[in-house]
Amino acid sequence: MPTPPRSPRPRPAAARPRPVPGPTAGRPRPAAQRRGGAARRQGSAGRNGRGSAPRPRGRGQEERPRWGMRVVTTLSVLVLGVGGIGHALVTGLDSGIGRVDPFRDMKNRPEDGNGMNILLVGTDGRDTVTKEQRHKYRLGGAPCRCTDTIMLVHISEDRERASIVSLPRDSYAEIPAHTDLTTGKKHGLHAVKLNAAYAEGGPALTVKTVEDLTRVKVDHYLEVDFRSFMKTVDAVGGVEVCTVRPMKDTHSGLDLKAGTHRLDGAKALQYVRARHVDGAADLGRMQRQQRFVAALVQQATGSGVLLNPVKFRQVSTAALNSVRADRGFGTDQLLTLGKAMRSFTPASTEFVSVPVKDPSFPVKGVGSTVKWDRVKAERLFRALREDRPLAPERPRSAASARTARIVDVPPKQIRVQVYNGTQLDGLGSRVDAALKATGFDTTRAPLNGSHRNVKRTFITYDPRWDRSARSLAVALPGAELRPVKGQGPTLKVTAGSGFTSVTPVRADTPRARGVFGAITGDEVLCR
Repeated sequence: MPTPPRSPRPRPAAARPRPVPGPTAGRPRPAAQRRGGAARRQGSAGRNGRGSAPRPRGRGQEERPRWGMRVVTTLSVLVLGVGGIGHALVTGLDSGIGRVDPFRDMKNRPEDGNGMNILLVGTDGRDTVTKEQRHKYRLGGAPCRCTDTIMLVHISEDRERASIVSLPRDSYAEIPAHTDLTTGKKHGLHAVKLNAAYAEGGPALTVKTVEDLTRVKVDHYLEVDFRSFMKTVDAVGGVEVCTVRPMKDTHSGLDLKAGTHRLDGAKALQYVRARHVDGAADLGRMQRQQRFVAALVQQATGSGVLLNPVKFRQVSTAALNSVRADRGFGTDQLLTLGKAMRSFTPASTEFVSVPVKDPSFPVKGVGSTVKWDRVKAERLFRALREDRPLAPERPRSAASARTARIVDVPPKQIRVQVYNGTQLDGLGSRVDAALKATGFDTTRAPLNGSHRNVKRTFITYDPRWDRSARSLAVALPGAELRPVKGQGPTLKVTAGSGFTSVTPVRADTPRARGVFGAITGDEVLCR
């Protein structure tokens, strides 16, 4: 059932934004919102986290054209405000923010909900870069003046959770009647891909289209470019990502070997732009962007940036100098939100992609679009409106999975036969039980090996199942891999006297939880 409408609160006019008590102060929180006990603090940025000053109705300040982007930068601005910083430190940081008015003449908007909703977009601006820059950053192709990445970020009312919903840029959408900002032509309601809303009507039409699709009211609009992204990544000292297989994309320039990598700004840009490393195209890229957001949060909160005023100022300036935002998002909002999110961690972030019914839905005159599952999508956005967590509480038994090493093939897909290669009674059963406990599909019937004086554990495998063999070897550190043609899909482990323990492992793609398939930031970090 939809949430009953609430009586609107009067918003006093003010010369400039200033924080007021949050709407939940003084009243108990619903049970669905209690994560880990009562809230330790309440937000103090006013209704939905906004300042008390009304939004100006005038046109935003004109800015020079922006380069193509990456949305992750702006989330880092929110994270980097979490330290117990003083007003003097952040005063003036918003002077570098370009201003737009995405809420101009907006009518029939969704009702306010609890928490704060931020629409993060990155624009494709390849027409503004030089030929040399296009070549260096692999920005070929024709410019489209459209949004390259779209994320809806919900900051909970208690400031203890961020729910990040990725909206596919090729999502099927119906744009309301408007006047094209480029051609001046009047359009009626018509079908497009979601990223075309920016091309036809800029930030205002983008916000309107997203609100019509989701029925979630957007409180703030933030738009970034990739120059700011690269500077921010470099300022925090790079960001660590891990891959279980080589990743190469000639379109973005990404070329990573399997393993753990610390990416500087330029390499990070290639990572989050890559769309041709697998068959998942834009949906796969959204997952990589979510991983990068989690890694960036980890780097920002764990590297001392928040406790170093000089570093904080440097990173914030790098991030904000290329950001465009609504006029209601300024220094006071950064400070208030930052203080409220003081304990923010990767585990506080939950990531979801909009449920998709058809990833290749043809539309005449538009092309192949991504069609949402409207029933599941409505449940998802209702949860945002009602400020409910998207990821259910993790059972205690799953705690060890968060620290497990990442492997390419899910353990449950790997069939294993264990042999005891020693004279030690029960060693085969110990190894079988340990592999079973971490998720491998063992036979549960260990056998004695043909040799009983084995010191170093070894794995024999058919070369056709080499990915499974490498994944199993991660769980058995120091084990030797021995290919045997024609052995078949079952891998054979012969335990030697040097065996000590099995290392917990998990698949590269974490197990999505709950009806929305949510994952949390700590589940996608390198271990």
